[in-house]
Amino acid sequence: MKTDQFIEILSSDLHPVKRGVVGKTLAWALIVGGAAAFGLMLVSVGVRPGLFGGTGPTFLALKLAFTISLIGAGAAFLSAASHPGRSSRKRFLLAFLPFVAVALLALGAVLLSAPMARHGMVFAAEWLTCLVCIPLFAIVPFAALIWALRMGAPTDLRRTGAIAGLVAGSLGAAAYAFHCSGDSLPFIAIWYGTPILLWTLIGAMLGPRLLRW
Repeated sequence: MKTDQFIEILSSDLHPVKRGVVGKTLAWALIVGGAAAFGLMLVSVGVRPGLFGGTGPTFLALKLAFTISLIGAGAAFLSAASHPGRSSRKRFLLAFLPFVAVALLALGAVLLSAPMARHGMVFAAEWLTCLVCIPLFAIVPFAALIWALRMGAPTDLRRTGAIAGLVAGSLGAAAYAFHCSGDSLPFIAIWYGTPILLWTLIGAMLGPRLLRW
């Protein structure tokens, strides 16, 4: 078969792709994944008693600000990465800026606190529960994001997988925030940051396999 004939066969049944389909699919993945994570939190550990009393609302807002900023920055990268050649190193690095911000705030809180209080700020009662629940709550969001990304055509599979893991971990952490009683910036930085980074690593490892096309 001649090259011209082969090209003609490949191009004979082309259909235009509707604009915005990949973006809408990604948005639905975020909604479904977030709802699944929140539902799993409700049926497993439940909402923290007295959540809206004392310092609860303040630290809930800080936890959500941290996780939602990661979700927003990560989703922006994934939206671009789902199109061939549109992901970039700069956009990838920007997704990690919330980690820098919360780490600096946590360091400031530790330096300004009394030495005797520092251990309690880091090792609150639920630090181990964070390490178990946040990765667990992130499983369905990760699966939903991978499904959505497969609707597109990402080419930077390792970075795209890493950010999918980061966003999934952040959705799991956002859901867990409604149960968590660890109210300090160092606690948030370490015990929220570690599971999210774990999912980022998992995503980077699985991305080339799950997103291959």
